Amino acid sequence: MSDQGEVTELLLELARNPDGRVADRLLPLVYDDLRAIAADRLRAERAGHTLSATALVHEAYLRLVDQKHSDWKNRAHFFAIAARAMRRVLLDYAIARQAQKRGGGEVVITLAEGDAAQDSNLDDVIAIDDALGKLAAIDPRAARVVEQRFFGGLTLEEIAEAEGDSLATINRAWRAARAFLTIELRDFRAGPG
Repeated sequence: MSDQGEVTELLLELARNPDGRVADRLLPLVYDDLRAIAADRLRAERAGHTLSATALVHEAYLRLVDQKHSDWKNRAHFFAIAARAMRRVLLDYAIARQAQKRGGGEVVITLAEGDAAQDSNLDDVIAIDDALGKLAAIDPRAARVVEQRFFGGLTLEEIAEAEGDSLATINRAWRAARAFLTIELRDFRAGPG
């Protein structure tokens, strides 16, 4: 059986019986792909990010296999959900880091000169999440396409398979999402008017 078939079979088994042994058998089959996605996502983050690709994969994987009701359809669907999990991990990390920068209940004595640039990257992660939330309220499919493409590194063809939609439908959603996010993020960068 190919790795793809074996991954799908293990995902279906995991959905039926969330057993740690099944998750342990699944991880070696998906780890390299998840790590490549995580490394790609972290390249887009600020320099000196303290979350490693390995830590991002492990945290996202734990969230994925710890779900009580997962209805994995296939390998592509798993990676689409993995993209969402990585987005949540990065967002949670950015929010926690931003709270820490703002004092986190402690008295802040001084900031290094480079911290302002790092804060703006944390703000970008939160702004992107806010923009995706707005997009999801208007067009949930388009928001899922962005998550899978941007955070999961999936191709439009893989997204079409995961969503059960035609490639033309996914292309339209991708174009609409890019236009929406361009406007939203331009407004964010321009600041209050």
